[in-house]
Amino acid sequence: MNGALLVDKPAGVTSHDVVAVARRALGTKSVGHTGTLDPFATGLLVLLTGKATRLARFLDGFEKVYLATVRLGQGSDTDDSTGELTAPSAIGHRPSADEVKQALATFVGEQQQMPPAFSAKKIDGQRAYARARKGEEVVLKPATVTIHSIELLKYEWPDVELRAAVSTGTYIRSLARDLGTKLGMVAHCAALRREAIGRFRTTDARTLEELQDGKATVGLTMAELVAHLPKQELDAEGIAHIKHGRKVPTTMTAGPFALVQGGELLAIAEVVEGMAQPTVVLAE
Repeated sequence: MNGALLVDKPAGVTSHDVVAVARRALGTKSVGHTGTLDPFATGLLVLLTGKATRLARFLDGFEKVYLATVRLGQGSDTDDSTGELTAPSAIGHRPSADEVKQALATFVGEQQQMPPAFSAKKIDGQRAYARARKGEEVVLKPATVTIHSIELLKYEWPDVELRAAVSTGTYIRSLARDLGTKLGMVAHCAALRREAIGRFRTTDARTLEELQDGKATVGLTMAELVAHLPKQELDAEGIAHIKHGRKVPTTMTAGPFALVQGGELLAIAEVVEGMAQPTVVLAE
């Protein structure tokens, strides 16, 4: 059972909880995912099974699309609704929809973003959220992220509903916090839903209940998972070499790229000394 399954995670469960359900439902311990969702968030998880778990690093750079609700005038120590919320602050001026739209536009593009204190970022080998929960000082460094687009969907004080397409590593919680700062007030992410990871969409995902009931199965092959990579077709001699991890001739100038036979993914390769060197061998 080598491939992937798209699951629409409900609120209140962790990504690891979903993986645990999948392991029981699919009868295998070899299940992983390509990107964590916070427990309060809903939406797309791409679960990898069997040998496909070895492909996770080739799925890491996809653009992600989120639907978020930002609550203005109320902050949170976690920058989301699960943290300790501040009392709603007295706001002398409630921003107009145009002001919100203009503020959002300033975030589009590459920027330095400060991760939330309660995040999975590591500080001296320990997760930032673990330090924060102990009351320890959390000193994080800003990360370079790219916000490709932001669309204001609805604004009705104090809530701003938006859709953002962002690079890997972007925290929507941080975007919510920073939007408040831009508008001269505190803010937090009150709701969050991941709608897409690259070409994978929640519209193609199964529910957690369907997974628990055995109604969800692996729906994407390994070849479909890496369809974004260049491909090189192998002949019988090449397949024999690849199975033993040996190099084969190639016209590729850079990797990674997929080594295939028909619709079957046999390996992922890099170019080494002008040859295709398999780095992940999936062929039997």
